Amino acid sequence: MSSSASPTPRRADSPDPASHTTNVYDNENEWTDDTVDEDNDDIDFEGTTGDTETSNDDIEYFESLEDDDEDGIDEADYHDADDGLSGVEIELTMEDGSGNLQSINTITDDTAPQPERAAAPERTTTGAIQISREQIIQLLGRNTFARFFATNVDTTPARQTRAQAARAARAEDEEDDDETVGLASILGARARRRAQPPKSKPPVVIKPSKEGKRLLAMGIFGDNAYGPRCHGKRKPLASRLMERELGFDRMWGKNTNGLISQGLLPVSSTSTPDMVIHYDYRCYSGQFSDDGNFYYSCAQDFKVRMYDTSNPYDWKHYKTVYFPHGQWTITDSTLSPDNKWLAYSSLRTHVCLASTDPNDNSEPHYLDFANWGGRRTRGINGGHGHYGQKIYSVRFSGDGRELVAGTGDNCVMVYDLETRRTILKIPGHEDDVNAVCFGDAKSPHILYSGSDDTLIKIWDRRSLGDSREAGVFMGHTEGVTYVDSKGDGRYVLSNGKDQTMKLWDLRKMMPTEKASQLDFRRSGTGFDYRWMAYPDDEYEKHPHDCSLVSYRGHQVLKTLIRCHFSPPGSTDSRYVYSGSADGKVYIYNIDGTIAGKIDVYDSTFNTRPRDRRHGSNWGYDDDSTGAWKTCVRDASWHPNAPLIAATSWNGYSADSGSCTVHSWNDGVGDDEAEPKVGRVLDARLREDDRFRTRKSVRESRLRSNRVTATNNYDDDGW
Repeated sequence: MSSSASPTPRRADSPDPASHTTNVYDNENEWTDDTVDEDNDDIDFEGTTGDTETSNDDIEYFESLEDDDEDGIDEADYHDADDGLSGVEIELTMEDGSGNLQSINTITDDTAPQPERAAAPERTTTGAIQISREQIIQLLGRNTFARFFATNVDTTPARQTRAQAARAARAEDEEDDDETVGLASILGARARRRAQPPKSKPPVVIKPSKEGKRLLAMGIFGDNAYGPRCHGKRKPLASRLMERELGFDRMWGKNTNGLISQGLLPVSSTSTPDMVIHYDYRCYSGQFSDDGNFYYSCAQDFKVRMYDTSNPYDWKHYKTVYFPHGQWTITDSTLSPDNKWLAYSSLRTHVCLASTDPNDNSEPHYLDFANWGGRRTRGINGGHGHYGQKIYSVRFSGDGRELVAGTGDNCVMVYDLETRRTILKIPGHEDDVNAVCFGDAKSPHILYSGSDDTLIKIWDRRSLGDSREAGVFMGHTEGVTYVDSKGDGRYVLSNGKDQTMKLWDLRKMMPTEKASQLDFRRSGTGFDYRWMAYPDDEYEKHPHDCSLVSYRGHQVLKTLIRCHFSPPGSTDSRYVYSGSADGKVYIYNIDGTIAGKIDVYDSTFNTRPRDRRHGSNWGYDDDSTGAWKTCVRDASWHPNAPLIAATSWNGYSADSGSCTVHSWNDGVGDDEAEPKVGRVLDARLREDDRFRTRKSVRESRLRSNRVTATNNYDDDGW
């Protein structure tokens, strides 16, 4: 390109920038001294002409050079940007800090081959540079130009400005990156920015899993919305009902009833729950029965409370049973298939078995898992029973004749209810067994066990002659907190302390021979989930992960947080969901994307008063302020209604508990029907004057903001 001289234009003569086809820039008057951002804006662009007028407008544009062509461009000097920058040369001069002009080496496109040229005499004077707008845009994306301005400056500390030093460091660190350089940096205009506050971590974008999409397309997990206008989008209920009435479901081969039930997620745009049940102690678990007529919750006061949920929107408390001489808390509970018996455990060697009949007030039965072969044994590691064989998890078999338990001495135990003794004890893990379950709802043969040794093992009771597992699920890098079966003998779900929930297929389990040759613990970070935050930057996928889909977004901290498949009846297990230490219930699509969240923290905030116990933290939290905290430990989806009950550690310092009921309401914040939405009740479903509804909390917050406008927070912590 030519570099012919051009008179310095005046500001008033500059036409509209959009009309320019070429831009002229004179860099001889460029300065490098620091100035103060007097107008206190975010960024200053200062012109480079000799005009004394100062302005904070954009960089000035100048008249293009005149020529004889109609378009105002000299064809001999014009270079088509579409042809690349091969052969394009730009010659500039810059001050060396002492007022002298330095001749700068020519910039060329180093990505294109250059033909050999004869040596040309060095030019020591330069004028204006004429380049097209398209070529400037291409240069902005070239590292060549960025490295040029970063390296061709005076590197003496006294003469190097902050902007130059920053550009030099950035070019050195990102030499191989195609970073776009701003127009102000390219042209040498000084950019001064005020110090900005640290930005919050951007949300993680979850991409659908290919395997999960395949499972959805196969129809294994629910119905799919096929049709010319569906495109997989979730439609409103009214649209689904209209399609069903018009017969579009038969026309397109869709199961509209299934799509309707799947779309009724119990997630509301408002924070008002159907009901909040407050407990004086932390709540550890709660589940609906398979028919939905029964709900039970377990709290740290060693009480199991039973509720009649035949009307899922109007619960009735009818019975409470107790675990005598329990240790720490009730760790787990399970309901028999016929709903007549409830088994629940603590950190002891025995399990309590209580009747669910409201007219049966008898004491619970004690099932001693230490009774092995007609004699009471010590723990497998030689310790006393209540230390070595503390029970973390217990489950009924599909036929209701047996109980399987996971213990603190690394064992899986099977208890026969007819003979009242332990008939099977498998020392199959290297750490605590936190979760157990049966693989098939109708068969007692296949068992699953999840342990703090990061493994999920599959046991076939028909081939346990050598006490070896039938296979292994390997993929978690930290301990497994919970295992749930879909009930079809094939798919299994697990939660792990590595902050992931994983979906497994029994047909893709790792053989025992291969698993025994691998170091399955080498991927762990060694953090303690009870009082440490998980180091996300250290997370690495397990090199031998054999899971189908991994779900990330929830937090598995503080306690053994649980996960489940959505009900097979109403949703056909289309979703999986988990509690979380951040006070939410996360509902995931099978492909790994988030379908919705239930904010239990916001639903219960400040709905109960502070008492003397609050603020102790119980060793689980380093925050001594006693702020309101929520950790959702378990959740249960009603099998027939679009409703989820979440059991949580809740309250000031999370020292109390709650069970919150959330239903689908199509975004409506209030309901005219009975019972009223937003009730706050005690453990026996009685109203208490100490408790406040979510509506009264919001009104209190508004009054506080109006009365004391200068305070950012009131006494409630808002």
